[in-house]
Amino acid sequence: MNYLIFGGSGFIGTHLSQYIAGRNADAQSIYNFDLKVKEHSTEQFFFVDVTKPISVKLKNISSSIIFNLAAVHVTPGHADHEYFETNILGAENVCDFARQNSINTIVFTSSISPYGVSEDTKTELTLPMPNTPYGISKLTAEYIHKVWQSEQPDKRKLIIVRPGVVFGKNEGGNFTRLYNSLKRGFFFYPGRKNTIKAAVYVKDVVRILFDAPGHELPGVITLNLTYFPAPSIQEICKTIADVTKVKESKIVIPSLSLKFAAGVIYSGAKLFGKTINGIHPDRVKKLMVSTNISGEKLTGTNYKLQFSLKDAITDWFNDCNREGLY
Repeated sequence: MNYLIFGGSGFIGTHLSQYIAGRNADAQSIYNFDLKVKEHSTEQFFFVDVTKPISVKLKNISSSIIFNLAAVHVTPGHADHEYFETNILGAENVCDFARQNSINTIVFTSSISPYGVSEDTKTELTLPMPNTPYGISKLTAEYIHKVWQSEQPDKRKLIIVRPGVVFGKNEGGNFTRLYNSLKRGFFFYPGRKNTIKAAVYVKDVVRILFDAPGHELPGVITLNLTYFPAPSIQEICKTIADVTKVKESKIVIPSLSLKFAAGVIYSGAKLFGKTINGIHPDRVKKLMVSTNISGEKLTGTNYKLQFSLKDAITDWFNDCNREGLY
């Protein structure tokens, strides 16, 4: 069995290749297709731009599982066309690569963004209503993969996962910024404390990505990857504070005040050609809106989450030698 990871140099891809290597002694069966090489990489690397046709040749390639993680995903942070070019063309080219090489299993990492912005609880049966270029591009990519599967429905497996915020060692994203803000005493609740934030630990994500193809029959399965019920921002902050012994914030800043301050700081920094990491009006706005995604369906599968929120933060903290969260 070969494991073909498109976007394998990213945060989730790095953890996935390490997990597979831990389960499979033959590291030569793990292939990373990406635009950048990881440091100290042990898997086979191929320079691949998924926005272009993929022509890699491998032995026994038909007995492979494709993990399609390749995406432009940071939002805000990219021009609109970049989301469409990479995420849609990437889906088309990866599916064409699977067709050409008679590969019958694809695991596609989508996003919760296709659900759109709403305080209502969303399940896998909720009608997607994306309202950002990223969300639209990811939903389109899902349908491109579904077309591939529908061409040979009795042979092809398609597992679509929609993770909440994925956190863990080396993420460099939302949870890391949150921890650093708490540690420095700079974090304030934006508007309220009960904003729901769907989240999942990276070690659970990669285990599910690896295990799902072995449990599923040909067909399509879509799974939200998040805690059930999804935690509030206050629960997340309190858990981080309890585990790492930083001080938990108690202050709530009115949403209008916070958005105005973020706009002033961001615009002022831009005038001087600087960017302040984490300070962006759109990012602050995202903090104020719930991502109320249900992970209930996942709890009834063979690969339910193994780490609670507290267990996950503790495990991450231990992986960082209890020196912080990075």
